[in-house]
This record gives sequence, C-alpha cells and structure tokens, in this order.
Amino acid sequence: MARQVPLRTTASRVDVRRAGPDDASAVLAMVREIALHEGTPDAVAGTPGTWAAMLARPDVVVLLAERDGEPAGYVSAVRRLHLWLGRDILGLDDLFVREGYRDAGVGRLLMTELAALAAPEQLAVRWEVREDNAAAQRFYRRLGAELRTKVVAFWRP
Repeated sequence: MARQVPLRTTASRVDVRRAGPDDASAVLAMVREIALHEGTPDAVAGTPGTWAAMLARPDVVVLLAERDGEPAGYVSAVRRLHLWLGRDILGLDDLFVREGYRDAGVGRLLMTELAALAAPEQLAVRWEVREDNAAAQRFYRRLGAELRTKVVAFWRP
C-alpha cells in the first residue's frame, strides 16, 4: 500500500493512496478522460467490473490522487518481468491529472509516490510518451527521467 503523503496548497490538500476495487468507477472515468484528451475516446474497452478485478490484482498498481475527497488524477503501472534486466520493473501505463488540478504539483506527487513504492525493491520504472507531447517530455526530464527514442508497435493478430 502506498503511504499517504499530503501535498498542502493554500486552498486544500491532496492525498495519494493505492486504488482498490471500490475505486473502479472513478479510475475508469479518468481513463476515459485521458482517452478523450488524446483523441481516442473509443480506445477504452474496460468496464467498472473489469477495472474492479484489475484493481484487486497485486501486480496492477493504480495510485489515486484526491483533493478534498475528489479524484484529481492517477498514475497506473503493472509489475512485470524485464528480460534484459533479469528482474521485475514497473511498466507505467498512464499519468493523468484532471483539468482544474494541473500545474499544482499533483503529477509530481503521483510520480514521487510511485517512486516510493518502487524504491524498496529498487524497481526501475519504464514508460512511453508521445513524440508530440512536448509538455510531458519537459515534465519527465525535470523529474530526472532519461528519454529515449523508440518506435512502439501494437499488434492484434
């Protein structure tokens, strides 16, 4: 379970916690928001039931940021084997902060909490970022991430 560390702002506080099955609808709503934001609203096929099942799995990590009890964003990752490293890593899937909560440190807080979750086992975190998303690239560089160019292939045989 991720430790809950509040981020204090002048107006309110943001708490981060690991999402569980009861958070399925809130997480799915934000997944749909990020898909819409990226111009691919039809790409999301999950349901609250499938998300509840995923959130119950120990290898699925979703950290949920809440400001005053309202979902503000999330970071999702899956623990998986990285053959080249010969050990597990966290494969980050999404980092999303809702409109109205951006530019207030919520994304940094989510990434910091993901790092704290990975630290005890020294798990590396790996993810992809769209080539045209310059703002995300700047954000990740400020965190100290190394950005590498690679083509991502997706196949449904």
